[in-house]
Amino acid sequence: MPVRSRRAAQGRAPIPGADVHDGSGNRVARATAYGRWLVLGKDGRLSAYALCDEGLLRWTEARPGGPDWTGPDLFPVANLTHLSVTQGSDCFVHFIGRRTVRKDDGPVVDLVHATQFQSGRPVTAWHPLGNPHKDREKAARLGVPTAAVNAEGLLHVFVRNADGRLALRREKTGGKWEGWQDLKGGRLQDGAVVAATASGRIEVLVPGQGQAMRWSQNEPDGAFTQDQDVPFAHAPGSAAALETAQDRVTYYWADEATGGVVAHRPGTWAIPLNSSPANGAVAALRAMLDGYDCTVLAHRDREGQVMLTACGTENEGAGVWWSPTGERCVGGPALAYDAYGRVVLGLIGEDGALRVARQSREPGLALEHSVRI
Repeated sequence: MPVRSRRAAQGRAPIPGADVHDGSGNRVARATAYGRWLVLGKDGRLSAYALCDEGLLRWTEARPGGPDWTGPDLFPVANLTHLSVTQGSDCFVHFIGRRTVRKDDGPVVDLVHATQFQSGRPVTAWHPLGNPHKDREKAARLGVPTAAVNAEGLLHVFVRNADGRLALRREKTGGKWEGWQDLKGGRLQDGAVVAATASGRIEVLVPGQGQAMRWSQNEPDGAFTQDQDVPFAHAPGSAAALETAQDRVTYYWADEATGGVVAHRPGTWAIPLNSSPANGAVAALRAMLDGYDCTVLAHRDREGQVMLTACGTENEGAGVWWSPTGERCVGGPALAYDAYGRVVLGLIGEDGALRVARQSREPGLALEHSVRI
């Protein structure tokens, strides 16, 4: 499958007229959000999200398919240290933040949640989700949250607790919340990845020491049970989850020892994908390319360059060839469709600005020049 970028082929010289500024001054991202931070709304417009010193930043396409964007819009939330983004099948976008308030007698840590119901519209007020620990010292050691939305539109929030176990809090019908649930496990690290399948099930994979642990539901809205440990270690925060067949998830991550990207489906061996060492989260998207069901992958290498590839879905063993895009980023890149079904690569540049590159009309997966938003 041909994969190439016009910018990589022609060098990294600036493109005249590509920079689009909105007069927002110093509103620049300092980190990408966890999860899928580039999403398609119900109205066909893409939105991108990132973390800045003042809170949440959002960019939104001015019309379906672009090329113009609005933003970045700032949604202030004080003391936010981490931000996770997830989207349900209803296209509502949920934000889960980890917040640390510094006080004379020590930090106070909790989680907060907000929702965006429509592209470009205001975000709800931030509502506290609390902390599974009442003891302040333990609460301060709470990990980084991640989340998924089930088929009924109910949010499930996962986080590593101070004891290295997995904690879950989930929304109930009517907007109320269940209490914190201890899913057990042990010696877990941050960087959990969550998948919600088309059938309505949710499963979560969490890095541990020398292995990964996985929890899943046997049926939608069911209890979470711990599955057999995955005997492959991955770099915390590098994993992505993608439903590659009906009710079957493939995980992509950076190997803890080598940094190379691998693919893994539960019950099988890990498949090395012949990549340069990855630094940050892998992005994964299922797409039709030249009439074939393909998986598109992107990652940031250790020099900050974005690498891109595509292969037959669940056919990674046939070989994967990566191509440099000529783009550099901080944090992990993002992949999404636009309103016309084109693959879109999103990244936060080293200047803290959003850049997007769209699939061209050429065969395979060729990207147009990126545009700075």
